[in-house]
Amino acid sequence: MATIDDFDKLDMRVGRVIGVEDFPEARVPAWKLEIDFGPELGVKRSSAQIKHYSPEQLEGRTVVAVVNSPPRRIAGFASEVLVLGALDPEKGVVLLTPDDPDVDLGSRIA
Repeated sequence: MATIDDFDKLDMRVGRVIGVEDFPEARVPAWKLEIDFGPELGVKRSSAQIKHYSPEQLEGRTVVAVVNSPPRRIAGFASEVLVLGALDPEKGVVLLTPDDPDVDLGSRIA
């Protein structure tokens, strides 16, 4: 069973997707994302298996990500943050996003 102390170890923040690139080297279809987390954390990169979203649907979108996990190497790409979503049986990962798209970038999730 996870405790509140376990939850507190995760640093989850709001970011805005500022770049989307195809990632043909990935075994599972994915995008390479650039996400702006504001002045404190800056821009981070992530590999995300969310190909049911188009680049136009992703660019400018606010997302929630874990920003303090170690980077993962995926097909030679350093994925620095873990973008969070709900699992849908048909679509796969459906992104979590604040209901206010103007929330400050870098805001902590509580």
